[in-house]
Order: sequence, then C-alpha cells, then structure tokens
Amino acid sequence: MHAEIPLVDLDALHAEIAAELNEAWHRVTATNHFVGGALVEKFEAEWAAYCGVSDCVGVSDGTAALKLALQALGIGPGDEVIVPANTFIATWEAVTAVGARPVAVDVDPATLLITGEAVMAAVTSRTAAVIAVHLYGQPVDMDAINNVGRRVGIAVIEDAAQAHGATWRGRRAGGLGDIGCFSFYPSKNLGALGDAGAVTTNRTDIAERIRSLSNHGRIPTLPDRHILQGHNHRLDALQAALLSVKLPHLDRWNRARTRIADRYREHFLDSAVDTIAISPAAVSSHHLAVVLVDDRDEVRHGLNSQGIRTGVHYAVPCHLQPAFAALQQAPMPVAELAADCILSLPIFPHMTTTQVDRVAAAIKALAQTRVPIGAAAASVATAISSSMVAASPLLEQPK
Repeated sequence: MHAEIPLVDLDALHAEIAAELNEAWHRVTATNHFVGGALVEKFEAEWAAYCGVSDCVGVSDGTAALKLALQALGIGPGDEVIVPANTFIATWEAVTAVGARPVAVDVDPATLLITGEAVMAAVTSRTAAVIAVHLYGQPVDMDAINNVGRRVGIAVIEDAAQAHGATWRGRRAGGLGDIGCFSFYPSKNLGALGDAGAVTTNRTDIAERIRSLSNHGRIPTLPDRHILQGHNHRLDALQAALLSVKLPHLDRWNRARTRIADRYREHFLDSAVDTIAISPAAVSSHHLAVVLVDDRDEVRHGLNSQGIRTGVHYAVPCHLQPAFAALQQAPMPVAELAADCILSLPIFPHMTTTQVDRVAAAIKALAQTRVPIGAAAASVATAISSSMVAASPLLEQPK
C-alpha cells in the first residue's frame, strides 16, 4: 500500500521554518499589537520591493484586494469590467461587489489565459477595466493587455493570487499593470497561516486611497475623520510577520516547483496527458500543476484509489455559475471544454522525485485518449474575429 501523496503538503513546508514561525509568533504576542503597525509596514515594504513597485497595501484577503482596487479606481454601477471565464469566482465577485458588470471573455486553448485580442473584442463604451488573471502561476501576455489598456483608456488590474514570484519579460507579477492584487491564502506559494492579501501599485494616490478604504475611510494624519465610506479590510500583524518569515524562502520554493513541473512535462511527452503551454516570455510560479485528460472524473477516481490526491481548478466556468446566471453571458467554448478535462496534480516544494514519478506513471496508465482542445480553438478564433469587427466602432467612443 503506497503512502498518500497530498495535493499540497504544508506540514513539510512549515516544519522547515518552524523555529522562525515560532519566533514571529512570540514577537507579535510580546507587543500585543495585532492589527496594523510596524510589522505590517515591514511586510508591505518587503513585498513592494519584491514585486518591483513603489507601494504595497496589506489587506485582509485576495478578494478584498480586487474589490478595493476597483473602488480606488472609481469603478461602479454602469461600468463594465472584462474578466476571464476561466478563473476563481472571486475575480467576478469583486466586480459585482462594487456594482459593476463582469463581461466574460474566453481563454486561449494553449494557456487557458485571456488574450489581448479577446479583450479588445469585448471592449465597449462602458468598459472601465480589465482584470488579467495570472492563472496556475503563469502571467498573462501583459504586453498585449497593456496595449489594449492604453489604446482604449481602461485600467489594467492583475489578479496575481496564483503568481507569487512569476515574471513576464523579467518583471514580476504585481508590477505589470496599473494595480496588482494578491491572496496569501495558506496554500498559495507565499501563504499566510490564515487569510491575508495585498495590493501593489506604482501609483501612490491609488495606494493611499486603498489604505483609507481598507481602514474605515480613515487617513493616518486624521484617524478620527472618515473621509471615505470604507470597510474593515486590514491585514493582521501576525499574518504580516509570518509572511515576512516566508518571503526569503519564496524563490527557492518556486525553483523547486519548477523542477517538479518540468519533470511532469518530461513524463507526459508523447502521452495522452496534455499540459498547459508556458510562453517563452513568462516564468511561471507553478502554483498548480494542471493537465488535461479525457474522462477526467474517472481518471481522478483512479488516482484517488491509489492515494494520489488531486484538484479541479475550476470545474464550472464563472459564466455558468448559478450566482451569475442573470448576466446571460455568451458561450465560452474553450473554458467550457477545459472545465470538463482539467485536473490539478500534486505539486509542492518538498515533493520528492519518487512521488512525481509515481503520480506521472499512474495518470499515464489511466489516461488513454487525448483531449480535443484544438477544435474549440478554431471556433473561438472565428468568434473573436467576428466580435472585433462588430465592436470596433465602440472603441472610438469616449469613456
């Protein structure tokens, strides 16, 4: 009987740095300063420097980061925000939370990420922003997305919740658009020991507005005056201290993930298991090891019976979720096809070569037929081309 291989192994990761985590705990409890303060400011400065931006605001979680980014930009009722169909639901929730309308675009069949072409086709006179989701650890083609943003005058927000340390042309996620939004959920590459998040930007005015909105609309110089209608989305000092402990290890952990992802790819050459393409301009953080297999649920059951735990990210595209049924979005053939065949395999920094080889051998034995993603690609290309022709007059209208 083989030992279980988990999807994520936090036990091994935390055991490696247990002494540092314990010291951080004692440092926080010794001060009794649990919300905001010097430890939060320290992590904000460290994360800003790591992402290559001037400003970082620590917040309560990744969803709050997205919502606050939209609010800081003044986006609300009557506005549209372009979002991928293939993403975690928080991307869409943040848009509706500020009263705006999410407008779905389909994803590239090779990377399962949005493209500049698809975003351009979805722009209307009401478009205020696009949220570029760096899914599975790989950044979106930010050259193309930023070109659209500049051309039509819309904000570019990065949902970098799965892209800690990932780069596009040598620049880190979180510093590639107007605003970067991070989640530090425990299973992330840089994970807190609870919920936590951050917003990064090179616009100090945006950072100051987000800092106020996340702290009941206060400003530091007048804590008794509430200049904005804000919320309580502050980062806890304990989580900030723990993140500061983990941050120096992040690049090394990401390199371990890369070695694992590369070994998976070697195993899956000339097999019925498809992998997600990685752009030559990108360095993925490999937050997830996503493959595409036919009869996914049957394959997953077979792996589970062998003690190999897997995940599905994500089984239902956002435009098909009951919560967003009233929006009546157009079909998204690639996202819909991918939802039926994507499977997330175990990947974590302390995963052994033996474990990787065991997972690869097991899934190759179970997966016998390749997934026809290419067929969906042709239909999406045709739809995008038609949409661009129809939408082009709107691009000339003032925002």
